[in-house]
Amino acid sequence: MAKKNKASARPAAAQDKPATLKDLLSADVLDKLKAQANEMREEEQQRQEQERQKAEDARKAEQKRKDNDFEYLLENSKQDWKKYK
Repeated sequence: MAKKNKASARPAAAQDKPATLKDLLSADVLDKLKAQANEMREEEQQRQEQERQKAEDARKAEQKRKDNDFEYLLENSKQDWKKYK
């Protein structure tokens, strides 16, 4: 039994690959698509930053409201009031 030469089969397989969409598109169209993808990523990051800022502002407003509520402050006080009797 003779061993088959597998090295000659590899280059033929590389040449038989079908053309991809990237190969078929022109360079200017590909550049436009990349620019659009980058722009969309930046917009998504800005939207996420705005949502984070909005949530942070809401948290601060809620904390400020609680700080003005005497009942909340009394219930959540960390001091041992028995020391001051």
